[in-house]
Amino acid sequence: MRGTAVEIPDEDKRGLLPRSLGLLSLGLGVAAIGARSQVSRLIGVDDSMTARTVVLPGVGARELLSAVGLLVGRRPSGWVWTRVAGDAMDLAVLAGAVRERQGQRRQRVAATLAVVAGITAVDVLAGVLGSRAAGARRRAIRASATVTINRPADEVYRFWRDFENLPRFMYHLESVRSDGDGRSHWTVKAPAGRRVEWDAEIVEDHLSEVITWRSVRGARVPNAGRVRFARAAGGRGTEVRVDLAYAPPGGAVGRAVAKLFGEEPEQQIRDDLRRFKQVIETGEVVLSDGSPAGMSTRQQVLQKPARPRAAGQPR
Repeated sequence: MRGTAVEIPDEDKRGLLPRSLGLLSLGLGVAAIGARSQVSRLIGVDDSMTARTVVLPGVGARELLSAVGLLVGRRPSGWVWTRVAGDAMDLAVLAGAVRERQGQRRQRVAATLAVVAGITAVDVLAGVLGSRAAGARRRAIRASATVTINRPADEVYRFWRDFENLPRFMYHLESVRSDGDGRSHWTVKAPAGRRVEWDAEIVEDHLSEVITWRSVRGARVPNAGRVRFARAAGGRGTEVRVDLAYAPPGGAVGRAVAKLFGEEPEQQIRDDLRRFKQVIETGEVVLSDGSPAGMSTRQQVLQKPARPRAAGQPR
């Protein structure tokens, strides 16, 4: 991932469910083409020449095409809906076959109809999950910021690598708990006094160079981040670049409200990095008369103007 744009986790692409459906399509396709007589007898349509010579080979070809799309295609979520369309056609054909048959053949066709209905339900679920993940990627917000810190890269890296340090300078981050094996639990302040929590995992970690992390499957706010550490020009310390991507629940409306209150993502990152620089270089966040609490509108409203120190007040 080094050198590429950070992306929010894709919970659908090449996930367990699409892969499983791809393998199912592969098996059905091979069986429908390579064992037509056995399959036609199993599902109760062995009395139909059309079913054996036209319908089953056509279904097999369609399933093999779906298998390729699901297993190696660039957009497996789209191929899931192709399976759903095929399922609908199969259900219609099987429903007609049930009406035309009697006895054991009718029972076998009815059983096949029930199995295909169950597979259709799974395909629809996979399609919905894939569409939801695609929607999250479309509304993803990406932001970047850079700061130069007068400290060596290994020191800056070690501080950031301990994720439990991050709430010391990230305004909206309430806590991070390291759970071991590259996993951590994050808690973020949300509007109206609420909290949003998720688990994250490290996906790239190069000593004093780069750390990349992402939320795990099922996070309410899918997100990912990367921080790079590079020697600043002229030996001026370390250049730190942060790239974040996340999909806010409110989509475009949520972003518009955030901008209205001065909390545009890149502004947040710049404020956080400014505090990070202060923590690393001085050991604490330095509050000035000009902007003691950062640059967001909410913080500017809360801060008080500077006043002369009263007589006898400690420095």
